[in-house]
Amino acid sequence: MHAERRSAPEVDLADGFAQHLQAWAGQLGAPPAACSLLAPVSRALACAAAEGHVCLLVDELASEAGIDCSPAELQDLLLASGVATRAAPRPPELSAHPLVLDEGGRLYLRRYFDLEHGLAASLQRLTGPLPGGLAETTRAALDALFPAREQPGPDWQKLAVALALRSRLTVISGGPGTGKTTTVAALLACLLSLQPELRIGLAAPTGKAAARMLEALRARAAGLAPALRKRLPVEAFTLHRMLGVTPAAGRFRHHAGNPLALDLLVVDEASMLDLALAARLLDALPPHARLVLLGDKDQLAAVEAGAVFAELSASRCFSADGIAWLAAASGTEVQTLSASLGAAGPDAPLADCVMWLTESHRFRRDSGIGRLAADINAGAGAAALAWLRTGEDKSVHLIEDEALRPSVSTLTVAEAGYAAYFDLVKQMAGDVDARVAAAFAAFERFRVLVAVREGARGLAALNAHLTDCLRRGQGLPALSRAGDVWPGRPVIVLRNDPLLGLFNGDVGLCLPAASGELMVYFPQAGGGYRAIAPLRLPAHDTAFALTVHKSQGSEFAEVLLVLPATPVRVLSRELLYTAVTRAAQRVTIAGPANVFVAACALRTRRLSGLAARLSAQS
Repeated sequence: MHAERRSAPEVDLADGFAQHLQAWAGQLGAPPAACSLLAPVSRALACAAAEGHVCLLVDELASEAGIDCSPAELQDLLLASGVATRAAPRPPELSAHPLVLDEGGRLYLRRYFDLEHGLAASLQRLTGPLPGGLAETTRAALDALFPAREQPGPDWQKLAVALALRSRLTVISGGPGTGKTTTVAALLACLLSLQPELRIGLAAPTGKAAARMLEALRARAAGLAPALRKRLPVEAFTLHRMLGVTPAAGRFRHHAGNPLALDLLVVDEASMLDLALAARLLDALPPHARLVLLGDKDQLAAVEAGAVFAELSASRCFSADGIAWLAAASGTEVQTLSASLGAAGPDAPLADCVMWLTESHRFRRDSGIGRLAADINAGAGAAALAWLRTGEDKSVHLIEDEALRPSVSTLTVAEAGYAAYFDLVKQMAGDVDARVAAAFAAFERFRVLVAVREGARGLAALNAHLTDCLRRGQGLPALSRAGDVWPGRPVIVLRNDPLLGLFNGDVGLCLPAASGELMVYFPQAGGGYRAIAPLRLPAHDTAFALTVHKSQGSEFAEVLLVLPATPVRVLSRELLYTAVTRAAQRVTIAGPANVFVAACALRTRRLSGLAARLSAQS
């Protein structure tokens, strides 16, 4: 499966896993035919997991792995090997078989099947309306928070809040500027007015996303009554920090036996949730608690296996009772809602749980960034390219850069984007707190995003170029070692360090302290910055350029997206969309026209059985 994306370590691990399973089957006395096919099957399954798939389809596996047998024969041989078993309704942990075949012809590694099974069970327990009818105070509170609109059609933010008041599980998907944070602020205001002692947790997969969520929530809550504002959460956590990282990989302090002390958990940027983290999170949620997942179903899925949010938010359907409740709570006509919302079938697992926000308040659908994002989502690469070439909207810009190395035009945009930051670093004087705040304000306005790490148009090369630019401006020699520290170096943390309170994706700036000693400053959730000695940092890298995956949960005024010289599998429609929508004011795309068009046509495919697990348990 897409061998061009496999790294050497991934291939080595896959080969080692294949050898282990063959040896295991041999010890069990498996037939030679079953033993021989275990090598290509287990190798393909291990590599697929590294590419983000939770399972493989047996119908496709027979041909892709070069196995000369039918899918039915392949399943029979796998079961005959002794290391594969049929999925059973009994608890999956009672079986030690490393491979699992489900009724839909999906083949799993045992770990992923168990995680998916557990996540589906946890989600199913959250579905269904909460007890109690619609109180008049709820309708009044919603009307106060959402005044009557002039434009026709449903108020999707109001409906999302109404839905979350009725349900223990609410999945809200919307693109940039569609009001997800405004919706959460209104929801918290409603719930706190009804339950003043409600314990609320705010979390996101990365520190940057958590900080942005808290900042945006505070801004949206400015119009609330002072008594309500005082009850709002004062901190947002990364999911790893909230769950409590332990030295044991994949283990957290909070779990079913020691649940989180929460009545409501709101998770932003939930599109970044992988299967394992989602399962651990649901496992740690108290039985009575509500869960609100916020994200964008069109963004990139998690780096690790699974596309949980995309699967949960893929369809929006409502029962007749659900529509009637929403109509009464929001003051919307039943006919209007019935025409806008999909009708739920008898076995719809997430009926009355999913709401889409479709109106962008940051930019119109026909504005530059909005139009480009919509064209990318629609796969209209050729049309988007033709429109970009006209240059009629100044918020989007195309540099048709066909060379193997970035052109002068591309590098000029990159250097100009950081010019204000470079100038500020050269003349750092005055109060330390003010200097650090000014440096972060200048640095966070712009970012270079890339699709690939290696090569002249990749992460390492662009970071090296911008590093040289900054050092030359300071009169410093060329960097002798990649790990050196120097004034102005931006760093991104690559590994969680709970003792330091630093987590994968956190970005800091290396700046002189009052003593002149170089320290790395990181934003704090409650405001201000904290300084950490460079030698204490966990694994980190320079962060002038980021991969698009690492930019998720961030927003910049301007973005430069540098595409590779030739199409690559990782460069998909979802990656383009995610990169473009990181920009609030202006985005520049630099790369070959054919690479852009090819990326628009390529949809990310993540194989999973979560929807099937949910349907089976509904």
